Amino acid sequence: MTNERTRIKICGLTREQDVDAAVAAGADAVGFVLYAPSPRAVTPERAAQLARRLPPFVTPVLLFVNESATNIAAASAMVAGAIVQFHGDETPADCLQATGHGMRPFLRAARIPLGDGAERFDLVKYAQDFSHAQAILLDAHVDGYGGGGKAFNWSLLPPSVSSHLVLSGGLTPANVTDGILQVRPRGLSLAVDVSSGVEADGPDGKPIKGIKDAEKIQRFVAAVRAADAQLAKNPHELLSAT
Repeated sequence: MTNERTRIKICGLTREQDVDAAVAAGADAVGFVLYAPSPRAVTPERAAQLARRLPPFVTPVLLFVNESATNIAAASAMVAGAIVQFHGDETPADCLQATGHGMRPFLRAARIPLGDGAERFDLVKYAQDFSHAQAILLDAHVDGYGGGGKAFNWSLLPPSVSSHLVLSGGLTPANVTDGILQVRPRGLSLAVDVSSGVEADGPDGKPIKGIKDAEKIQRFVAAVRAADAQLAKNPHELLSAT
């Protein structure tokens, strides 16, 4: 387990150069937000156009929020090899219906409360309820949907979850190493998912939603690889993080 390579998804892409930057940095997956109210939203047609730039073995992920099964199936058919990510209030039955009864792999986002509320979220039961999901994506519960760039308290997650996990929510090049140390031992495997943490800074110093910074992407990937190398040399660091 300690020799695993943490897989990386860069989400909320809207431009060709950002897709290319994610691929160049070594990302395993790229995410497109198909949720119109999001400032990072793209249409299914635009997602398909951007996904055609991907080389083999880099996976496109389509993020939906409370979308109809018909629209999900239609959008998924436009993007070859896409994984579906459910980020709304979808039930297990909704997820299966929209993915051809699980024929298309999907991720299910768990919205973990901020602060001490994380301790009250029953992630073990959630993972059981969504046992058909390829992985459970852990994001912070904020107003609205689609991710809010906030980090929840990782230390309050249960110590053992029978699912592959994807850590999301407020990750940056500065904190992703700590996130990996704390969360990797809790699931079957760990991947990380970043959006706002690799976005370009606007004149006000705040991220420009949907516009990525290639240098930040490189730094994020380097921090993940550094965490993997650290754990390969010192497996006991996993134990100290729980």
